[in-house]
Amino acid sequence: MRKVTLIATAAMGLESVVAQEVKSLGYEVTVDNGKVIFEAPVSAIPRCNLWLRTADRIKVVVGQFKALTFDELFEATKALPWEEYISEDGQFPVSGKSIKSKLFSVSDCQAIVKKAIAERLKLKYGLATKMPETGALYKTEVALLKDVVTMTLDTSGAGLHKRGYRVGQGEAPLKETLAAALVMLTNWKPEYPFVDPFCGSGTLAIEAALIGQNIAPGFNREFASEDWTFIKRKLWDDAFQEAEDNANYDQKLDITGSDIDHKMIEIATDNATEAGLGDLISWKQMQVSDLFIRRDNGYLVSNPPYGQRIGDKDAVAKLYSELGSVMNDHPSWSVYIITAFDAFEKHYGQQATKKRKLFNGFIETNYYQYFGKKIREG
Repeated sequence: MRKVTLIATAAMGLESVVAQEVKSLGYEVTVDNGKVIFEAPVSAIPRCNLWLRTADRIKVVVGQFKALTFDELFEATKALPWEEYISEDGQFPVSGKSIKSKLFSVSDCQAIVKKAIAERLKLKYGLATKMPETGALYKTEVALLKDVVTMTLDTSGAGLHKRGYRVGQGEAPLKETLAAALVMLTNWKPEYPFVDPFCGSGTLAIEAALIGQNIAPGFNREFASEDWTFIKRKLWDDAFQEAEDNANYDQKLDITGSDIDHKMIEIATDNATEAGLGDLISWKQMQVSDLFIRRDNGYLVSNPPYGQRIGDKDAVAKLYSELGSVMNDHPSWSVYIITAFDAFEKHYGQQATKKRKLFNGFIETNYYQYFGKKIREG
């Protein structure tokens, strides 16, 4: 089977998590800032789009070269085998970015690349007039970094965080890809209880349930490259069948999401239902001080308020203190909290076992990790 070079893009700080996911699908990787690069059969495009929980997009690399002038950019772009990827009627809008490069005008680079691709395709398809661009979408990107040009096509379409289940959200929703990463950075297994006491629209609990039952995160959505002619339909059918065969719908789960806002509980319930997980997650309206822990060896994973608005810091400090008081009585539980609140440990009442710097959107946060002292069962 034909091989391609793929890039799985990753949020800053999550490259190693994305790399581990790609490796688990059977591909060797190279890790770079904001991306994981790997060579794989074409069948990896459907598989990675369906299975990668923490990557933002999957891009296929058409070519890479150095360009210091617009002429070099045009000729090198035109020399790439675009006809092996883009169909005769394909739409190929060009986006771009340029970092520390002589060709710094992104709009000029985009226009030149567009013209070069069109000329190559017209020649290969024997077209006298301009490309029709009425068919499948091949979003093309020209990315310049220190004068090295990387030409890619976006196979995903909508970002991979768009799972298709979010019918409602709160003011500051956690991206599904980051939520999945937060769960995967714990040692949680589906046989252990999982609680999110600041659940908002329910993303963390829903991602935990998808992980717990090994449900492919892309199972209920569509991808731009499903319409691409160089990826045979059978490869997509096989990938969807693999996802269906590997899902463990019989796996019992003990997952609870709670929030003080009853409207958020309604939204979380609707989102879980849309994800097909309506009966698997318990949703409760309550304040964190009323959190009731029934079983040992559980995992609390949450994205609480950060207190970044004026007047919120005292209220948030009180929340963290209440959470610390509750969890202090449950030493077998592991606690994982992502927040931008610098004094979190002080108000929680305990130093974290481990901290990891992560970005929630453009907000720099710490992921505070407290490892529980497991109680031997039986």
